[in-house]
Amino acid sequence: MNFWGYKRADGRAGIRNHVLILPTCACGSETARIVASQIRGAVNIIFNTGCSDVAANTAMSQKILTGFACNPNVFGVVIIGLGCETVPHAKLREKIKSMTNKPVVSFGIQEEGGTLKTIEKAVRAARNLAASASLQQKELCDISELLLGIECGGSDATSGIASNPAVGELSDKLIDLGASTLMSESIEWIGGEHVLAKRAATPEIHNQIIKICADYEKHLLAAGQDCRAGQPTPGNKFGGLSTIDEKSLGCIRKGGTRPIVEVLKQAERPTKRGAIVMDTAGYDISSVTSMVAAGCNAIIFTTGRGTPTGNAIVPVLKVTANAQTFSWLEDNIDVDLSGIIEGTLTITESGDLLLKEIYDVCNGKLTKAEAYGFSDIAVDHVCRFV
Repeated sequence: MNFWGYKRADGRAGIRNHVLILPTCACGSETARIVASQIRGAVNIIFNTGCSDVAANTAMSQKILTGFACNPNVFGVVIIGLGCETVPHAKLREKIKSMTNKPVVSFGIQEEGGTLKTIEKAVRAARNLAASASLQQKELCDISELLLGIECGGSDATSGIASNPAVGELSDKLIDLGASTLMSESIEWIGGEHVLAKRAATPEIHNQIIKICADYEKHLLAAGQDCRAGQPTPGNKFGGLSTIDEKSLGCIRKGGTRPIVEVLKQAERPTKRGAIVMDTAGYDISSVTSMVAAGCNAIIFTTGRGTPTGNAIVPVLKVTANAQTFSWLEDNIDVDLSGIIEGTLTITESGDLLLKEIYDVCNGKLTKAEAYGFSDIAVDHVCRFV
């Protein structure tokens, strides 16, 4: 199975060809937004951190930013810094250059003499990158170049019994074709981690999955918190989920049944192909952020209660099996799988339907969030108690 994509020098393939306007910190975010608004083919993110933080959180912010720049959907990068942030724009630029041979330029607002002067230089640089990007032709790429992030948010009872199993079927189909899938939200494995761990390809991976969940609960308890009190969320409960165990059993079904070949830290790039899991927070936007930084070139997102979320760099395809949600939030949800609940659509048929949808997205079809230009970013704070 092949799709038409943009081949990168590192061997990966993008399904989009963005010029990314990347702020180093919150103080550069608005300038980055204005620059992106002037250039066709440019996208920006609003970054709410990047300065005045402890070392572990600074390291995570840099990991996310460099991961965004290296994502295969990005052609080139214009970095916008302030000048007094924790990691200067020039240092971030050199770090990105050391990890990829994409064109990367950077500007500092304090160095350039203010916002307008920075915008003028950055727009010129972004225009040149956009012109170069427009010359790149799509090439036939093997489906093995697809790394699909798998996410759920705003879950209800239909998620665990319908849309998540359908995405699990999609995951199995893609892996059998040679692609890879990445599932995260480790806090939402708790209560079902023993079921997930049975899919481990090795005893080491099995133990990693169990340990991640145990460590997470211990970490929260050390901070005086209990994850079983915060999960499920009020919306989950209203939608029919009673406990985190019930939520977790539904959550892990979206990962399919194929052997798990790798366990990643947050925003870490995979080294293997197949079914992969990542240790992230349960907040869906933070989880998607980490998967995009890890190199996912597409995201599929199941929801029962509905969500508008999207990402500037990677298309987010949203799926529901709740007929009322799809009818009420049709402007936000891409795929209606309520036929599973109604008995007119099987899980296998749903997997085939989703495979066709993902194939179309890989070949250029815009998701609804993408068409709106949505860009949701959240960086998980990783500072831990010792």
